[in-house]
Amino acid sequence: MSTTADPLAALGALPGVADSVDSVRKAVDRVYGHRVMRRRSHAVTSEAALRGARGSAALSGADWPLEEVRRRSDFSGAGGDEEARTVGAALRLTAEAGQLLSIWRQSPLRVLARLHLVAAADNGDTVGRPRQGGEPVDEPLVELPLPDAQEVAGRLEGLSGLIIAGGSAPALVAAAVVHGELLALRPFGSHNGLVARAAERIVLVGSGLDPKSICPAEVGHAEQGRADYLAALEGYVSGTPEGVAAWIAHCGRSVELGVRESTAVCEALQRGAA
Repeated sequence: MSTTADPLAALGALPGVADSVDSVRKAVDRVYGHRVMRRRSHAVTSEAALRGARGSAALSGADWPLEEVRRRSDFSGAGGDEEARTVGAALRLTAEAGQLLSIWRQSPLRVLARLHLVAAADNGDTVGRPRQGGEPVDEPLVELPLPDAQEVAGRLEGLSGLIIAGGSAPALVAAAVVHGELLALRPFGSHNGLVARAAERIVLVGSGLDPKSICPAEVGHAEQGRADYLAALEGYVSGTPEGVAAWIAHCGRSVELGVRESTAVCEALQRGAA
């Protein structure tokens, strides 16, 4: 991270990042200008939430068809169905994220703890707090080197400080950094990917870029594929300007693909087909 007074804003000056920010802003403005948004925005928001949860679950290993997610009512994982548990966790996080917007800017670590509690749906003593030294992490799809508990604590405090301080960084940059840091750190014993993507959504909505939560970046992350997602994350973890810029661009493209998804929903609603 930069040592300037506003490190996130400094990331916005990396080559290519301004173009990504501008492209995302234009795409979001277009879907918000759709005529359906004037009278049926709640329907678009609900559908975006469902599709975003499906996309996030897919990246965590539960790649279910949308209609299966829509149809199912039991996500308890009875009989050892881990995919059902993952989809259920993604759906719960999507519903919970909207309730935490007012807390995020004052206490982001409290929000992250709450997100993990909701995702894990467990009362164990490791749930809802950053892992401690020697505690394992169940995140098999992210195979990057795992920072130790002391580094995790320090970087979480640093990230929290940046969020609370605010600044002039574009929403896309802030969301990408939150997402990237949480995946790089994997601060919890489980469900880190789901929590990281829910936190990205909170930043995009709370920043005012996507106030109605109709541009599910999770859809775009899933559409670009797990391999590209992890490759972009490796760039972020490298800490090089090129790697960090590539991760931000990847997140920007994900938002644009989420916009495309919700534009299709708007068109279907306009035709009376959804």
